[in-house]
Amino acid sequence: MESLAALLPDAVSASAALLLVAASFFTSAFTAAFGLGGGVAMLALLGVFLPVSALIPVHGAVQLGSNTGRAWHQRAHIRTAIAAPFLIGSVAGAAVGALLVVQLPDAVLKLALGMFILVITWTKIPGVENLRGAGLAAGSGIIALANMFFGATGPLLSAFFAQIIPDDRKALIATHAAGMTVQHLLKVVAFTVAGFAFAQWLPLIAVMIAAGYLGTVAGSRLLENMPEARFRFWFRIVVTLLALDLLRRGLMALL
Repeated sequence: MESLAALLPDAVSASAALLLVAASFFTSAFTAAFGLGGGVAMLALLGVFLPVSALIPVHGAVQLGSNTGRAWHQRAHIRTAIAAPFLIGSVAGAAVGALLVVQLPDAVLKLALGMFILVITWTKIPGVENLRGAGLAAGSGIIALANMFFGATGPLLSAFFAQIIPDDRKALIATHAAGMTVQHLLKVVAFTVAGFAFAQWLPLIAVMIAAGYLGTVAGSRLLENMPEARFRFWFRIVVTLLALDLLRRGLMALL
């Protein structure tokens, strides 16, 4: 334990690190099977053990590794036609978020995200499956901007992509992983430029990413055997629960 502790930041104990590594496996497996949920769960768990100043940057680095591994493992199913406009919008949204000096009220952001996720999960936006170019860039820009402030906007991006890819669960999860890889990469770059010291966190981040990839492999096997209709049902249920939790936390913060 002493040799393990020597590789960790002072704020994280060896037992906490082992718990986080195990959680990385299970949250990645869950996301690989159902498309979302793992990033939010990981953010909540990291919030128990990490100082506030390190929470969003470290979460972004871990999720960058997790989503990169999932995108690679499921690369055959990525909808590449979405990639270019999504990348442009993400860069623009992250750049705006990095320049903003005013922190948006956390409660208001949670309420807005929760409501928007519910709307686009349970209603069909006319023509959204035909979005290309400017429409995709605008949507990804908004999500990237929110990601800079909130840290776990996977459910928002999942709900957005579910409208665009309504009939292929494998393409939905793989394309979501590619999209989140871009957005988390931009977040890590922004925090690096801002001066966050990632070096002391790298051993823990690296092991969590490795465990996350093993979870991705396990979760992908479950996805392969899941019927499309069942996936869509549970996908909506998980998205709804996450959105309702956002609303709950937003309301509690206002009271």
